[in-house]
Amino acid sequence: METILKKSFFTLLFLVIVLGPIAGIKTLQIQVLMASDGGYQPSETVSSATATEQSWKQTLEVVGSLMAVQGVLVSSELSGKIEQIHFKSGQSVKIGQLLLELDASTEKAKLAATQADARLAEINLRRAKKLRETNTVAEAELDTAEANFLAADAQVENLKTVIAKKQITAPFSGQLGIRKVNLGQYINSGDTVVSLQSLDPIFVDFSFPQNWISHAKLEMPLEVKIDAYPEEIFGGHLTAVTPEVEVTTRTLNLRGTLDNPEGKLLPGMFVQVALMLPEKKPQLIIPSTAILYASYGDSVFIINEKDGKQVAEQKFVRLGESRGDFVSIIEGLEVGQTVVATGAFKLQNGTSVMINNSLSITPELDPDPEDS
Repeated sequence: METILKKSFFTLLFLVIVLGPIAGIKTLQIQVLMASDGGYQPSETVSSATATEQSWKQTLEVVGSLMAVQGVLVSSELSGKIEQIHFKSGQSVKIGQLLLELDASTEKAKLAATQADARLAEINLRRAKKLRETNTVAEAELDTAEANFLAADAQVENLKTVIAKKQITAPFSGQLGIRKVNLGQYINSGDTVVSLQSLDPIFVDFSFPQNWISHAKLEMPLEVKIDAYPEEIFGGHLTAVTPEVEVTTRTLNLRGTLDNPEGKLLPGMFVQVALMLPEKKPQLIIPSTAILYASYGDSVFIINEKDGKQVAEQKFVRLGESRGDFVSIIEGLEVGQTVVATGAFKLQNGTSVMINNSLSITPELDPDPEDS
């Protein structure tokens, strides 16, 4: 019995020696938590940015469509069998360049005979004039000879016109589309041979709501962006404004002209159009990475000094225009306030933060990615 009591005593002594310090530490931690009113929160590392004011060019942005300055479906005015094709699909051509020839052998044969008749009629006319000078023939015979000559000459010109119409040429300089006919094919009048588009320059057509009419001035600069070339901006200017407003939509139709030397812009493309206004407007801007987007409202975290610590305070803001890596703030911030630029997703209202900007990326208004 004495042995058991000794063993129990030493076990209890061991537990007191080992667990006593641990219990003391835990008690101290509980006291610290109780004294901190809400518990201890470790600081979160974030990067910061300052809300600054910049003057941005004002733009009116709408959607538009590209239109060729000149564009037609080249077709044949006459029926006939295709004898020769002088172009390839997608080829660039000059105005007047021969594209296609229809069989004109019958007309050429008739032309030779008609030209011979015209020469004979001309000879008869000259003879009749000389005889009339000596009153050898009546004036009616001279009139008949002159009429015969004019009729024969008209026949010659008619056949020359028919032969010319069987040679289809480019009505203007531009780029051809895909060929719609084949060698030896018989085509009817009006059948499409190929499309022809003039691509440089090129038009962009778009519409404005009527409350923007005061901003539409001829020769105003505009910029066009297109999904096919996301990193490029195509510049141009406003060249036409319709003098009436559409009754059904209450919009004003406008047209701009763009340089297109490389032919990247094609008729029918859907584009984003930005009309550049001459005046600038001051904007309060912060990096777009600072915004926490939510259905109930967008917000940012402002960094304030509190009890010697840097504390994040959530504030709801109203957003304006976005440009590059920045977004403008319409309401909710003031110039000079410091916001959390990156790392806001892990914060709560009142979280203590540590600022480390050593690894943060500098935002730019016109970013140019290395792999673009």
